[in-house]
Amino acid sequence: MNADAKAPDFLVVIPARLGSTRLPRKPLADIGGKPMVIRVAERAKLSLAQSVVVATDSPEIQAACDEHRIECLLTSADHPTGTDRIAEVAQLLKLPSNALVVNVQGDEPLIPPELINQVAHTLADHPQCAISTVAVPITDPAEINNPNVVKVVLNRSGEALYFSRAPIPFVRDPQSIQKIEHLRHLGIYAYRADFLQAYTRLEPAPPEQAEALEQLRALWNGYRIAVHTAPEAPPAGVDTPEDLDRVRQLLAGS
Repeated sequence: MNADAKAPDFLVVIPARLGSTRLPRKPLADIGGKPMVIRVAERAKLSLAQSVVVATDSPEIQAACDEHRIECLLTSADHPTGTDRIAEVAQLLKLPSNALVVNVQGDEPLIPPELINQVAHTLADHPQCAISTVAVPITDPAEINNPNVVKVVLNRSGEALYFSRAPIPFVRDPQSIQKIEHLRHLGIYAYRADFLQAYTRLEPAPPEQAEALEQLRALWNGYRIAVHTAPEAPPAGVDTPEDLDRVRQLLAGS
């Protein structure tokens, strides 16, 4: 991001729900005396966002936010995706169609505030795109064939051509002089508010269902996604009890 460029106006929405198969009640997991969702919101508040809002269907999460003076909106329990929940927030807040909304996952208590700024700036710099997101170069060859690592291929303008759990682009001749940089997709997004309302009316797309990748619904329907390539991955989020222990130790030592 150009340090001299004026930061765009944007808000952060953190979708949070209690249901989690690998780590039950994850948003309320204690990290150094505060629930994880509060830790995430505090990191987001260090960004240039005009406001930070937690969106949840849980009165318990809402109570935790109230206790720590974090803005929280109680949303429907019927949303199939976090994006649908964010779309409801955009409606509740009556956001203008061109408002920029950054989706920060509720299990990223170590997310760099600069990354939040960057994804908003990338969308502001690509007016033809409805969404922006982030990718990082893959440095571990084992990740290329790991289906849990989502890959993305870009066009020359830095927009996504496709996201996949498969190794893309497939290197037919590994001995070729032409070297390909594989990119890992990170799950942070910025959206234009009018896209969020359109998204809720889109049917799930066949590639989305095959890959279990929600962002493919946008590409399938012709929406463009700008991708910022960051030099390195941020600290990993929390999916498992082991991840939670790692984050607790990191924050205890900071």
